[in-house]
Amino acid sequence: MADEPQPQAGAGETLVRVAAVGICGSDLHWYEDGAIGDAKLDRPLVPGHEGAGVILAGPRRGERVAIDPAIPCEECRSCREGRQNLCYRIRFSGHGVTDGMLREVMPWPTHRLHPLPDTVSDAAGAMLEPLGVALWSLDLGRVPFGGAVAVVGCGPVGLLLIQLLRAAGVSRLIAVEPLAHRREAAAKWGADEVLDPSTNPDDFADFAEYGVDVAFEMAGNDDGVRIAMETVRPGGRVVLGGIPGSDRTTFRASLARGKELEIAMVRRMGEVYPRTIDLASRGVVALDPLVTSRVPLAEAADAFAAAQRRTGLKVVITP
Repeated sequence: MADEPQPQAGAGETLVRVAAVGICGSDLHWYEDGAIGDAKLDRPLVPGHEGAGVILAGPRRGERVAIDPAIPCEECRSCREGRQNLCYRIRFSGHGVTDGMLREVMPWPTHRLHPLPDTVSDAAGAMLEPLGVALWSLDLGRVPFGGAVAVVGCGPVGLLLIQLLRAAGVSRLIAVEPLAHRREAAAKWGADEVLDPSTNPDDFADFAEYGVDVAFEMAGNDDGVRIAMETVRPGGRVVLGGIPGSDRTTFRASLARGKELEIAMVRRMGEVYPRTIDLASRGVVALDPLVTSRVPLAEAADAFAAAQRRTGLKVVITP
């Protein structure tokens, strides 16, 4: 914790008083390793990219907003093609040299501040970012209506994905998770079958003959990738959404090639914030119940330690 000068809004920016910030697994990578994949810190960084707040000045003063953490350049080939999440020069809150949301006041591009309806709480507003990742993963999965799916890894993004898949009309939903409280949450929010990989680690190969259409890996480790590939049917699709700590993902080539699997990688999310706000405001997904801990900014160190222990679901800091 440190005191900093009052920030000033630059051209096209608005000052926001931060109301709620979720701790993500990628934040823990910065916290534990000072790196995420090939991105390494060489200066102090304010983390945090899941947030909501209140606009402090200008014509929108007093408006509650969700803070889209991505700032694409809007000029490169990816941006021109509508793939802003793949922007060549993207800046991202709490990543690299771009300070994030774990502070009381922050300047942010005005057009990346999305109005929050009164029916969506501050904490739920912070949960819109992981909901966006889940929604983008669903888009990449191309799940057939009435199809069968598996979700491997039931942290907050996995649990939100389960809710979206259930709303999307899947016929069978299998969840795989080693932590008991997350298995319980997966069953609560729509999984038909919940499996513990640590109890029967070799059972997933049995899915080969009647596997799911799409498997979503949200665990961030090779065991999760293996299980996803084993549960999906031949010719099926695997969506890799977990972020490995070692910047390496490995799997058996014979398994993937033998099934001629389609593999999709998730890079954060596309321009889905308006859709997430709509889903939240209509009650299609439950966001507040996933927040199991709320702490003030002064207790941020304890909050990160709690998130490391993975004893709850989502930890939210309220600056």
